[in-house]
Amino acid sequence: MKRILILESNEEFAAQLSAHFSEKGYEICGVTADGAEGLKLLDSAAPSVVVLSLSLRSCDGFTVMESVKASGKKVDFIVLGNYSDDKIISRVIALGARYYLMKPVSAQLVEERVAEILEESAPKTEKYERRRAGSLDERISNIFISIGIPPHIKGYNYLREGIKLAVNDPHIINNVTKGLYPIIGEKFGTTASKVERAIRHAIEVAWNRGRVDAVNAIFGARVYIGTEKPTNSEFIALVADKLILESMV
Repeated sequence: MKRILILESNEEFAAQLSAHFSEKGYEICGVTADGAEGLKLLDSAAPSVVVLSLSLRSCDGFTVMESVKASGKKVDFIVLGNYSDDKIISRVIALGARYYLMKPVSAQLVEERVAEILEESAPKTEKYERRRAGSLDERISNIFISIGIPPHIKGYNYLREGIKLAVNDPHIINNVTKGLYPIIGEKFGTTASKVERAIRHAIEVAWNRGRVDAVNAIFGARVYIGTEKPTNSEFIALVADKLILESMV
């Protein structure tokens, strides 16, 4: 069952989300800009995923998540906000958000993240490839969180897609410029050069935060020292190889 609750303060964007999800076959079990009303809908409608804006009337998105967490309920949140501050993002993740997406964001991207969450929780009777895809997304996201690549930057999604492609076809890493980047660019409606720059920026963000020890801990060896940074293809290949070796993905 694909039931979506939309708690969004921007009425125009809320309507776009509702229309897009409906076109994709989802059931919209509520749309509101009021946090208190949203909490009531959470109780009565039992949504599969909640798309939650941090800015709401009555009570904000943080209060909604805090109330849900205090109640002990298991709710999957995709949080939308205008904040890029690391402390705010960390707080959102700590309160149970599966994804934090910086506005402006497209309804298409929000729906893709909802689909990933639903794939991860799909019944065992569904196709193996769908289960595997959800699991792979989650494992990559956990690695990114550990090394400090924030989910609100464009390179986060491009880099994750590149790693997934390399897991499914390790040879693609030998042709990132004419193979990997154009494929990612086509999926996200951008150019190969912008994909390359955004991925490089995502890796630089992690290194600039001094997370080299975390990177080495993930790979189980002292791969990098000090300010030494991997190239895009090196990093993608390392993460893809780790995922393949861990469970023969």
